[in-house]
Amino acid sequence: MKSILVDAWNTFVTENGIDQDLKKLLDTFPNPKIILTNADPQECIRYGIVNMPYEVFSLEHNPNKTDKAYYIRMLEFYNLDPNDVIYFEHNLEAVNSAISVGINTYHYKKEDSLIELHSFLKINLV
Repeated sequence: MKSILVDAWNTFVTENGIDQDLKKLLDTFPNPKIILTNADPQECIRYGIVNMPYEVFSLEHNPNKTDKAYYIRMLEFYNLDPNDVIYFEHNLEAVNSAISVGINTYHYKKEDSLIELHSFLKINLV
């Protein structure tokens, strides 16, 4: 079963806390979910990336998600192949880094409807 990689800040978590509509959508899928962030422990507290409903992974800016090494190390940490995951991320540079290591990645923008994200997830979790 593929894992869903979820961008943390400005996607799953905003100034208002967890995006509950997004969480409801993700909870319709039985797949494991991993929240990806660059944040160090202090930043996680500042940005509210604490007590998350899914596991949180961070390399604490060493490197950032804009560097393909982040995704290589994350995959190694979880013993996953790029074909074992799908990802959605708001930062285009991070999207391109993930794609460069073979991760099927959706560029998620807040103005997009959750219907588009749901379609991406449904089609690619097969």
